Amino acid sequence: MSATMTAPADRLLYKPEDAAEVLSIGRSFVYELMAAGELEYVELSRRCRRIKRAALEQYVAKLPPQTH
Repeated sequence: MSATMTAPADRLLYKPEDAAEVLSIGRSFVYELMAAGELEYVELSRRCRRIKRAALEQYVAKLPPQTH
């Protein structure tokens, strides 16, 4: 990441690709979560979807803890 780019944690809205990077998951899995309604997003135009930082935080907070 160059010094001129905004760090992902400083953004209010994320492209699905950027959200995938922040969550350390695949881009296609982010799209699956969006389609299933598990990850909220906003549609800015027909082909422009963004995910709010708060939605990412809510998704992570809802993840169940790993039990063995």
